[in-house]
Amino acid sequence: MTALSDNLACIRQQIADAQARFQATQPVTLCAVSKAQPAAAIRAAYDAGQTVFGENYLQEALQKQAELEDCAIAWHFIGPIQSNKTQPIARHFDWVHSVDRLKIAQRLSDARPSTLAPLNICLQVNISEEASKSGASGQELLELALNIKQLPRLQLRGLMAIPAPCSDIEQQRDQFRQVRALFEQLNSHGLQLDTLSIGMSGDFAAAIAEGATLVRIGTAIFGTRTPSLPTDSVIKGT
Repeated sequence: MTALSDNLACIRQQIADAQARFQATQPVTLCAVSKAQPAAAIRAAYDAGQTVFGENYLQEALQKQAELEDCAIAWHFIGPIQSNKTQPIARHFDWVHSVDRLKIAQRLSDARPSTLAPLNICLQVNISEEASKSGASGQELLELALNIKQLPRLQLRGLMAIPAPCSDIEQQRDQFRQVRALFEQLNSHGLQLDTLSIGMSGDFAAAIAEGATLVRIGTAIFGTRTPSLPTDSVIKGT
């Protein structure tokens, strides 16, 4: 899959270009969003040096993880979380980006095996306050973070957001700037967060300008999705 390797190289260069353009000194991790992509495509990306992958659909992800168990992949769950899916998510992923309720966090903590490292958690914030999107409001974020920080099998790492789509980079930056302000507010309370999971295929340069440490990119790497595998949850805009 030469095209896939080329796409990865192009995205990595664009990330480096954005860091240079905006004088962003923070390291930026590329999370390849592989939902609705076959295991063969993930293996090809892995062979091209990509080790961090994001999945939205639990059952699909578990099938691919079984096929790719020989690969040293860091699996990130980035889709909405149903209560009855917390146990397999806690057991089979290294990161979860989409926690927005204490109940879900408690279930993840309870289900995380003691033989594994604590599960890395990002809190999803609904920065644009869209009814169609999951996420905690900015007003409830601090209390949620302080409560989750006490859960024994979780490691609270930062924030994730999916702002309203727009093509103007200044508008994109304004939305990401609001997420960064919440991130800094939480850290002012001693939470020591280190991860801003913001930025996708159409806006990751603006996200890097505003402090992104992780960008979630799917279509720019794998191309147009052709969903054919079983799905059990949906998240928009990667």
